[in-house]
Amino acid sequence: MNAYLDFEKPVAQLDARIAELRDAAGSDDVDISGELARLQRKSEELLASTYAALTPWQKTQVARHPKRPHFRDYVEYAFDEFVPLGGDRLYGDDQAIMGGLATLDGRRVVLIGHEKGHDTESRIRHNFGMGKPEGYRKAIRLMELAGRFGLPVVTLVDTSGAFPGIEAEERGQAEAIARSTEACLTLPVPMVATIVGEGGSGGAVALASAERVLMLEHAVYSVISPEGCASILWRTAEKAPDAAEAMKVTAQNLQKLGVIDRIINEPIGGAHRAPEEMAKALGKAIGEEIDALSAIPTDVLRRQREERFLAIGAN
Repeated sequence: MNAYLDFEKPVAQLDARIAELRDAAGSDDVDISGELARLQRKSEELLASTYAALTPWQKTQVARHPKRPHFRDYVEYAFDEFVPLGGDRLYGDDQAIMGGLATLDGRRVVLIGHEKGHDTESRIRHNFGMGKPEGYRKAIRLMELAGRFGLPVVTLVDTSGAFPGIEAEERGQAEAIARSTEACLTLPVPMVATIVGEGGSGGAVALASAERVLMLEHAVYSVISPEGCASILWRTAEKAPDAAEAMKVTAQNLQKLGVIDRIINEPIGGAHRAPEEMAKALGKAIGEEIDALSAIPTDVLRRQREERFLAIGAN
């Protein structure tokens, strides 16, 4: 059953009417197949037109959709032979940031990403995708492993930001994020990062400082959440839609600004409506980028990363 967002109410009403007619068709001799087909087409057209004109704030809502696919879904549908590797060898194993060895259409890679969870229990276990220092140190360990064995690194970013709790600060949150960012920038192997949902603040940058940064069509990427920005500038979170517009958080804006390199189209109505289809498209795009980068020498890869990030905001 679909979970409709506020701006999808017209679609929800049509789908409810379709469901009522289908129930009636099962207990009535009257043929209403033509009417059902007409309403179904209308619903699909309305959904397509709605998603073709989303505002930045609406895209933020889509990126946060409770049914949106997360790390485990992409592992299931796009990657093969995933072997999870846990722990940072210093403190513990953070469940918000997961990683391990995987295969993508025959390509062996090191896969790292945020996992938010799908229900209350799993969201609490994965800390809603908010990484702690041990999570970023685990990511560093896996990147070092990738460099040692010459494996490309693939990251799937989906976090509202790193965990802001006192215990995380006590264990060196800022230092862990900085070192994870440094590990990305100094990798001797190709790295492809994809913003699949929310890309929030340094918690996202720490896994997205790659020479190729991709982004799903309705994902968002920003230094602070729209609500946080609105609370600072206007002293009220009600201005979040204005903040989202001003911050240029969408994939389309960020591609124009040179922050990301490529947009991956989502199924009509968002990735949550067809997770498997979305995962296949993501896997195909990542595979193409890995192939394009695989022949580039290490020193050139590092220089490309450096030049890429130094150029952002230069104009």
